[in-house]
Amino acid sequence: MTQTSPAIWWVRRDLRLSDNAALTAACERGGPVIPVFVWDPLDDRLGAAPQWRLGEGLRTLSQTLEARGTRLILRRGEPLAELRRVITETGAGSVSWSRLYTPDTKARDTKVKAGLKADGIEARSFAGHLLFEPWTVETKTGGFYKVFTPMWKSVRGAEIAGPLPAPSTLPAPDRWPASDVLDDWQTGAAMNRGAAIVAPHANIGEGKAARRLDAFITDIVADYDRTRDLPSLNGTSNLSENLAFGEISPRTCWHAGQRARAEGKAGAETFLKELVWREFAYHLAHHTPRILSGNWREEWDAFPWNTDADHPHVVAWKQGRTGIRFVDAAMREMYVTGRMHNRGRMIVASYLTKHLLTDWRIGLDWFADCLIDWDPASNAMGWQWSAGSGPDATPYFRVFNPETQLDKFDPDHAYVRRWIAEGLSSPAPEALAFFDAVPRAWKLSPNMSYPAPVVSASEGRTRALEAYRGRVS
Repeated sequence: MTQTSPAIWWVRRDLRLSDNAALTAACERGGPVIPVFVWDPLDDRLGAAPQWRLGEGLRTLSQTLEARGTRLILRRGEPLAELRRVITETGAGSVSWSRLYTPDTKARDTKVKAGLKADGIEARSFAGHLLFEPWTVETKTGGFYKVFTPMWKSVRGAEIAGPLPAPSTLPAPDRWPASDVLDDWQTGAAMNRGAAIVAPHANIGEGKAARRLDAFITDIVADYDRTRDLPSLNGTSNLSENLAFGEISPRTCWHAGQRARAEGKAGAETFLKELVWREFAYHLAHHTPRILSGNWREEWDAFPWNTDADHPHVVAWKQGRTGIRFVDAAMREMYVTGRMHNRGRMIVASYLTKHLLTDWRIGLDWFADCLIDWDPASNAMGWQWSAGSGPDATPYFRVFNPETQLDKFDPDHAYVRRWIAEGLSSPAPEALAFFDAVPRAWKLSPNMSYPAPVVSASEGRTRALEAYRGRVS
């Protein structure tokens, strides 16, 4: 292969042109660049909302590339086989991609790299999905961090290179390989009618992600310490969905946060900590991959969780009909927007695992199906933090009281009124949209009475402490 043979940019969770080392490397070879996305068996395992959101992210990236005079090639199948086909069709001599870090993605990428190199094809992977490669952050004794705060202190002052600019040109090949049609993939099929409800709330694409970050840094970050806990306000960055699909890089977010901190915006430090909390999740997923599917604290393996996902109490939780208003409002927010406020995530997870004594993996799987900002490492660590089985977890005896939490963080109940329609003469549009988003089989209506609690706050705390006593420490 000559140095000017085409280079394939294997698109994955890096749906952006700026600060994309894999794309930059492909362009630097000097020949045509062919962007290729392969919908592989791991994508088939995504939940309904992430599949839809990935499809829409690909649609927006495709439009961005077309505006630059190039295009996105879509293939479906095993990545190595599909990449080999594109190489045969185009004479490409190089494939570059951004690394991912779960066991399944690492195994897939190792296979692809070995196969391409055996074929004599240049195969290179690059950082970009994280600030730090998980194996590069170590304790003073050379181990990995098991507690967040020491890790934060170790990286807080780290030198992080500035983000790369988008390539000035994206040379197109003389002849394009065949491509699937995105609509034929029907990425929103599993969302059913919910896709139309969620779509207006999604913030899709690199351009919108950049504007979202700018608005956050300009208008919100100064008070982020306070506003991030108030679910009725637009008080967070809302960048989780864009980070999940790589429509913005963590490095871009980091440097924006650093500039805000230098300008004296008090909440910037907390924003930077949140970025490192995401890093911590991947740090642990790399070093202790059991966190993704099993109790990180193995002493929890014998805990007698309810494992019946169809238990009436679990069904009430899924339907946003527990009778606990903070829990129900947060669940309904998820069905309408595809996201959930972080304070709500803690409350609904605590209620499921502690008040209802239900295995955290049931909640993890449900979020994986319903969230457009689903992230494998962050989702797992968040659930285990709430359940008590994970690193830096809330102590087993700490049981969030969802009623006092509501009074503290939503004192005028504006958040609840936005999302719960039952009993109101003029419900908010978002509260009514919930009934259009959820499965028809649930047979829910805003004219129903609001339910009594399936398990009250006080009863749930007592049950949880009795169950935990003597079983975990």
